[in-house]
Amino acid sequence: MRVAEIVTAIFLGVLSIYLMWKSGEPPSWNPDVPRFANIGFIEGEGPGSGFWPFWLSAIMLLTCIWTAVNWYRRLTPASQSSEQFLDGYGKRMMLVVGGALFGFLALIHFVGFYGAIPVFMIYYMRYLGSHGWFLTFTVSVTLTVICFFFFDIAMRIVLPKGYLEPLFIPLYNMFL
Repeated sequence: MRVAEIVTAIFLGVLSIYLMWKSGEPPSWNPDVPRFANIGFIEGEGPGSGFWPFWLSAIMLLTCIWTAVNWYRRLTPASQSSEQFLDGYGKRMMLVVGGALFGFLALIHFVGFYGAIPVFMIYYMRYLGSHGWFLTFTVSVTLTVICFFFFDIAMRIVLPKGYLEPLFIPLYNMFL
């Protein structure tokens, strides 16, 4: 457990630095903009294109540093443990959940992001979590609707729709 904790903190810390660097790139359509000019607020427009990725990655880097400090000082239960990181059950669950995530990503190509979310949530909540059908459908439909309004309507980030694209045309006509 001790080794797994520091390896994970280092891996996520390096990933954070990479994401901070990439989010600071100038837009491809305007290479004259200096690096990291888009991570702040742009007057009259709001947050730049790299604002959220940069600052969320910076927060992730700080938490990785905090984890490493706690690991060094042996303040967490994992940093004091010499137990095996994953037992048989843990490995099986990692494959079941990881396989479901890969299935979710593959499903996006066919039914889009908003079709894949409820399928994944039904699998995860009903079959892995053993929740009832009412809660499962309520959460999967609510999450799908919230994601649609957040990404496509509020943020204007169009996510892939796959073969379900025609179903979204009336919503775009109503809200955009």
